[in-house]
Amino acid sequence: MIGYVTVGTSDLGRAARFYDAIAAEFGVGRMMDFESFIAWGTPGGAAGIAATVPFDGNPASVGNGVMVAFEAKDQAQVDLVYAIAMANGGSCEGPPGPRGDTGFYAGYFRDPDGNKLNAFVMA
Repeated sequence: MIGYVTVGTSDLGRAARFYDAIAAEFGVGRMMDFESFIAWGTPGGAAGIAATVPFDGNPASVGNGVMVAFEAKDQAQVDLVYAIAMANGGSCEGPPGPRGDTGFYAGYFRDPDGNKLNAFVMA
């Protein structure tokens, strides 16, 4: 049902470097690339993610309670995506590890613009 999720950015070049690195780990690249908008994913595939300079010209801001989750293939990929995020200007919102006792394993981070993300897997 979800085609893609968009996050706002005040620096599209910086966002591109961050999301290029994470998308590469998931085996996808840019599927759209414009002056003010870049989308990563596979056309006709699973949901993608996009970064955009806000259309209305106002500064990009972070939604309180909004988060985008990347589904990983295993715990090792959760750890790797989290490390990629940290190496590309991300900040920690909770290191990778189990959450509860349901088999949910996730690492939480923010992109350089402050958008909250995670990588997760269900065991």
